Amino acid sequence: MAFLWLLSCFALLGATHGCGVPAVQPVLTGLARIVNGEDAVPGSWPWQVSLQDKTGFHFCGGSLISPDWVVTAAHCGVKTSDVVVAGEFDQGSDEENVQVLSIAKVFKNPKFSMLTVRNDITLLKLAKPAQFSKTVSAVCLPSASDDFPAGSLCVTTGWGKTKYNAAKTPDKLQQAVLPLVSTADCKKYWGSKITDVMICAGANGISSCMGDSGGPLVCQKDGAWTLAGIVSWGSSTCSTSTPAVYARVTALMPWVQQTLAAN
Repeated sequence: MAFLWLLSCFALLGATHGCGVPAVQPVLTGLARIVNGEDAVPGSWPWQVSLQDKTGFHFCGGSLISPDWVVTAAHCGVKTSDVVVAGEFDQGSDEENVQVLSIAKVFKNPKFSMLTVRNDITLLKLAKPAQFSKTVSAVCLPSASDDFPAGSLCVTTGWGKTKYNAAKTPDKLQQAVLPLVSTADCKKYWGSKITDVMICAGANGISSCMGDSGGPLVCQKDGAWTLAGIVSWGSSTCSTSTPAVYARVTALMPWVQQTLAAN
């Protein structure tokens, strides 16, 4: 029982922590995939948002970092006419209590390059704040000095394709556990395309795929889920034996902090 008591204290500590602690606990069955993903527990990744165009088409993921701000990938090309949908699990259901949030301003990292996919990060300022609830809350941001070592098991989530040639994306939010891959090992696959503003994960029978872009790669740090990466690019066939590449959030934190402080 003492262990359970400790756990409940830990949960309370987490709750006051404010970010990175879902009210609904995720259940991870070790190694599954997004290509080979598994359905998430509804509400267990409360920072995950869906970016949709005005027709309701889901084109990218993103993560709530506060009631007013969402982080996604620059290559998603988000416009203020798009919307952020928070609190969603099943895109095929009308029963869910989702929040459809307008975007007031798009801050694309000025150093982003479509050619090299470096600095693949955009911040979205919401027109009005998301209402935090059991199924809507923020992920923690790392500090620039945080280290996420190779081999750490982290989680990526999204509504991206479950096979690269699938006709449509899945309705239910998918999750997958991925090991982080060192830059040196990642370069064995991708060569000089890999730079210091990228972090790699996967090559373990699991991969992010089209539609997952902009979504989170989260690692646990001090009991809270922390945003280590943003789904950026990878194999055009979503190969599960090749690491997927994510924007390295620690390297981009100075720009993030500057942008949040100025706006």
